[in-house]
Amino acid sequence: MAEKAFEPVGIMGPQIFGLPIDRETLFSNHKEIYKKRVENRQRKLIVKLSFLKPFLKTGEKILLVTTGYSPINSLAQYATGFLFIYLKRSLFVFTNLRIFHVPTTPNYKFKQSISQILYVDCQAISLKGGTLAVQYAKYNTIEKFAAVALSERRKIKALIKRMPLSGAQSQLGRRSHLCPQCSYLLEAGKYTCDSCQLKFKNKIVTYILAILFPGGGYFYTRHYFIGLLNAIVEIFLLLYIVQTLQNVREKAEGSTTSLVVLCAIFVAVKIISVIHSTHFIKEFIPTKKQIQANPTAAKSRFKKQNQKTKDSK
Repeated sequence: MAEKAFEPVGIMGPQIFGLPIDRETLFSNHKEIYKKRVENRQRKLIVKLSFLKPFLKTGEKILLVTTGYSPINSLAQYATGFLFIYLKRSLFVFTNLRIFHVPTTPNYKFKQSISQILYVDCQAISLKGGTLAVQYAKYNTIEKFAAVALSERRKIKALIKRMPLSGAQSQLGRRSHLCPQCSYLLEAGKYTCDSCQLKFKNKIVTYILAILFPGGGYFYTRHYFIGLLNAIVEIFLLLYIVQTLQNVREKAEGSTTSLVVLCAIFVAVKIISVIHSTHFIKEFIPTKKQIQANPTAAKSRFKKQNQKTKDSK
């Protein structure tokens, strides 16, 4: 079913910081009973969503905001464990139409990246422990989001029961990213927005920088701290390899074995750097650091999407 044409949210009943909310749901617990502590936490989280207004449709209201982590590739996760999880912090915004997934910095600052999960695309949504599992109807795939905040878990379970999970009207079939400038749907593997031509960091450049320069992939994806750590480790290993190579030439005892071990460690560090950097690219990182959402562009993007849907038919 084609999406309705976008209209600015405007004044649509109760709002917080200009964002439309369902006050009774947002400030209540899982039993739909108002709690002051729930309101205080939701207000602290929703203040971080000032960027969200242009992405909302007419009649869409925020029901709950919580924290958690983006999906983590198992290989990338095992490579650095908790450090990598720390870099994948996210906000999750439950509305009456969908779930917004917002990758953030460790202190939950917007990173100019946002994706959506439409309820109608889902066969099932479940929460076990702190893991939110989303089963998409079209492709019968499951995506998992770890460490959902304990404070909202029971309420999320209650909300899930109310949502229209059928998959019968599925178009996208999976979580889809939106352009942070015009909110147009982005295509995986394509690094330019079809609507506003905003450019995003691309995988090929990430590969090249991660391989050729110490910390290059991390710096390119704007993970400066871990990039600095990676650069220090790689430079140290390179210097040590050069020194060991000199010892090999001088036929020092055990130097050949040391050289092989050092080279293996360097290659492993480099592979981890490439894996991590390309994983971050999947979040669609704009080449610009600061993006201003454009409501006018958002209005036109729905018309383009509707026309694209009709043409495909």
